[in-house]
Amino acid sequence: MRRFTIAAATALALVAVPAAAQQAPTTLLNASYDISRELFAAVNTAFIADHKAKTGVDVTIDQSHGGSSRQARAILEGLQADVVTFNQVTDIDVLVDRGGLVSADWKSEFPNDASPYYSLPAFLVRSGNPKNIKDWGDLVRDDVKVIFPNPKTSGNARYTYLAATAYAKEAFGGDQAKVEEFVSKLFDNVPVFDTGGRAATTTFVEREIGDVLITFEAETRGIQKEYGADKFDTVTPSVSLLAEFPVAIVDTVVDKRGSRDLAKAYLDFLYTTEGQRIVAEHGNRVHDPAVVAEFKDQFPEVRLLTVEEVFGGWDQATKEHFAADATLDRLYGSR
Repeated sequence: MRRFTIAAATALALVAVPAAAQQAPTTLLNASYDISRELFAAVNTAFIADHKAKTGVDVTIDQSHGGSSRQARAILEGLQADVVTFNQVTDIDVLVDRGGLVSADWKSEFPNDASPYYSLPAFLVRSGNPKNIKDWGDLVRDDVKVIFPNPKTSGNARYTYLAATAYAKEAFGGDQAKVEEFVSKLFDNVPVFDTGGRAATTTFVEREIGDVLITFEAETRGIQKEYGADKFDTVTPSVSLLAEFPVAIVDTVVDKRGSRDLAKAYLDFLYTTEGQRIVAEHGNRVHDPAVVAEFKDQFPEVRLLTVEEVFGGWDQATKEHFAADATLDRLYGSR
């Protein structure tokens, strides 16, 4: 009788333990920005091998890609991503403010304000740079057609918009009317606005529309690697904007699935020397001193401004530029 009682109690205890606690999930969904496909294909392969070596457990990392802001909206609408690897701080803040899906102190959960790597808006031109495009000022000439995605749907494009605005603020001594005229002319020179960075790349590279593509420096290098350095030239402007790539755990999802430990291990991997090297190999600038030294010759010196010093931080930039009826809406118009 006692054996039966113990067995019954054990069975009841197992039933009472949540399924996630009995066996942690071995799958993870990473919602990322549009042009990070190749990067995370490499990261995921390395992480899976590293995790297997450390724990003996096989895991699967699934990916979702799209414009960063569209990805944030998809998560608000129910996309069950365990982690996000975005290209704009405000897209994570949306998940904090509107849905409580991410912890308010997410920036403190990982080093460098939860930004394992960074980049900047840079230019890709056709071989030989036939239009002699060297800096932002060349992009508003009448003979230049510019390709970058829609700043209403793409974090990539928002950085382009802010970088162009920052350049104009310096060039015109803060004259707001001239700054807005400059940005409006830049918009006029864009023949098509795609929804995300990869679609804009396709427009420029495969459809052969435009004279210059503005995108993250990492994407310009990836295009050269894929299509050949003889097809395109990269141009680093005199000044650009620091583009951080923030990461966060989606708390509501990992707590429901029991995947928090796997999610944290995955994002931690981006900060390891191996992870940083993979990120640098895909054209991004990193923080690990050893990897910075290893790739030093591949990244030109550039004066990087920040959203904080030029626009007063993301909250202020959002209010003045990206909110409904703010500057972007006025300048972008009905395009």
